[in-house]
Amino acid sequence: MERKVRVRFAPSPTGPLHIGGVRTALYNYLFAKKHGGDFILRIEDTDQTRYVAGAEEYILESLKWCGLTFDEGVGVGGNCKPYRQSERNKQGIYKKYVDQLLAAGHAYYAFDTPEELEQMRERLKAEGGSSQQYDSSTRNSMKNSLTLSAEEVSRKITAGEPYVVRVKIPRNEEVKFKDIIRGWVIVDSSNLDDKVLYKSDGMPTYHMANVVDDYLMKITHVIRGEEWLPSGPLHVMLYRFLGWEDVMPEFAHLPLILKPDGNGKLSKRDGDRLGFPVFPIEWKSPEGEISSGYRESGYFPNAVINMLALLGWNPGTEQELFTVQELVDAFSLDKVGKSGSKFDPEKTKWFNEQYLRAKSNEELAQLIKPMAQAKGYQISDDKFLVSVCNLMKERATFLNDIIEKGTYFFEAPTTYDAETVKKKWKDESAKIVTDLITVFSNTAFNAHDLEAAFKKYVEDNSLGFGVAMIAIRLAITGVGGGPHLFDIMEVIGKEESINRLKSGIEKINKG
Repeated sequence: MERKVRVRFAPSPTGPLHIGGVRTALYNYLFAKKHGGDFILRIEDTDQTRYVAGAEEYILESLKWCGLTFDEGVGVGGNCKPYRQSERNKQGIYKKYVDQLLAAGHAYYAFDTPEELEQMRERLKAEGGSSQQYDSSTRNSMKNSLTLSAEEVSRKITAGEPYVVRVKIPRNEEVKFKDIIRGWVIVDSSNLDDKVLYKSDGMPTYHMANVVDDYLMKITHVIRGEEWLPSGPLHVMLYRFLGWEDVMPEFAHLPLILKPDGNGKLSKRDGDRLGFPVFPIEWKSPEGEISSGYRESGYFPNAVINMLALLGWNPGTEQELFTVQELVDAFSLDKVGKSGSKFDPEKTKWFNEQYLRAKSNEELAQLIKPMAQAKGYQISDDKFLVSVCNLMKERATFLNDIIEKGTYFFEAPTTYDAETVKKKWKDESAKIVTDLITVFSNTAFNAHDLEAAFKKYVEDNSLGFGVAMIAIRLAITGVGGGPHLFDIMEVIGKEESINRLKSGIEKINKG
C-alpha cells in the first residue's frame, strides 16, 4: 500500500535561519504539495547548550514571510505550533526506544569522563591511528556497560554518576541506502563511531530523536542538506536495530549553496564582505548584533523563493520566472543536482527586478506610499504615485529605488549633478531655458504637446537637440538621466515645472 507523502523541515533553534535552510524548507514544501502530501515543521531543540533565545520565533517568522506554511503541528487552526522535541521528550517518547536498544544489545551505557575520552584520543593519536573515535576497536578499553559488571553499572546509575547511552555499531558490515539525488551510498560500519544517543540529563541527541520522530510522524521522505549525509548510515542502522526497516523514509541530500566564487560553502561572512544578505529577515542576536535580511533589504519574498528554487534544481527548460504553483507543478527531486550551486547576488537582484516590474502601477503605488510619507513627502493624490511608478519601475531593483532614484518627482532639486553641469551646461543654456519657459507656458501641459513644442523651438532656432534637452533636464531634475523628460514634467505639473526651470537657471549659473 502506497503511503501518503509526509516530509518535515527540522531546524535547530541555535541562531538565525540561513537561506540554505530556507531552500531546504522550500524543497520539502514543493515536494509535499506536488504529491498532495503534508509539510511538517519540527523544532529540534534537544541540545539545550546551543539554544539561542529568539531563534525559534525567528524561524517561524522567516517561514511565514517566505509563504512556507506548515500543515501539521501541536494544536489546531491559527494556534497550531511546530512540534518541539524538548516537549516530546517530557512525554518519555525517546527513552522508550533507547531502552529498547539497550535491551536488544544495540546500545550500551558509557561512564567515561571528558578527561578519559581525551586520553583515549591522545593515545590513539600517539599510536599513529588514522581515527581517534569511540568505536568497535576502542569501546572494550573504555568504562562502559560492555566492560563493567551489571552490578557496577547499576550502582553507578543509582548513585547518579553521569553517563551517556551509545549505539553499538557492529564491525565490518556493509551499510547501504539509496539516495534519491546521489544514488547508492555504501559505507563500511567499521568507519562509523558509537555515537551518543542519550545523555544522563534525560535528553536524547539529535540522531536518536530524529529517527524516532521520523518514524512516529510517518515521514516518507527525508530531504535535508548535504552536511547530514555522513549521518545517513547511522540513521539507517537505527531503523534496522529498532525493527523499522520496512517504513524507513527515502533520503535526498541536497547540494551545498556555495560562495559566489564557488570556493566553499556560503556563510554570513561572505554576505558581510560582499554586501548581500544571507538570512531571509533581519536577525538581532541576544548580544545586540544585527544582521540584514532579504525582507528589510527590499526583496519580495516570491523573488527570493524563485531564486532559491533554481539554486540546485533545474526544471529542464529555459523558464526562469515561476509562480509558487508553477514551482510545485514542475518540481522533482531527480532534477536536483549533486554538485554545489554558486550563489549569485546580482542574479538575485535581477529576480527582484522582474517581480517588481510585473506588478501593476497601482499596486506599486500602494507599496511605496508609506515609504514616501516616511520621508516627509505629502501625497494627496494616489494617481500621482501611480504615474511615478509607471515611469520609474523599469529603472528600479527595489521599491525604495522608485523614491530614491526619482526624488525629483517629490521635491525640486537643491543640487545639480556637477559632472553633467561641467560637461553639458553651455554658455547658451540659460537663454535656451529662458526661451523654453515662455514656450511651455503657452503649451498644453501634457507630454505629447510639450515634446512637440520643444522640437519646434529647437528646429526654429537651429539648436543641437542634446544641448537643449540636457539644459532643461538639469533644471527640472538636477541630474543628467532618467525617464522621458516630458513625462516627468506632465506628472509634476505646469506650475512646478516652470518654477524649477526659473530656479535652475539662477542656481546653476551661480554654481
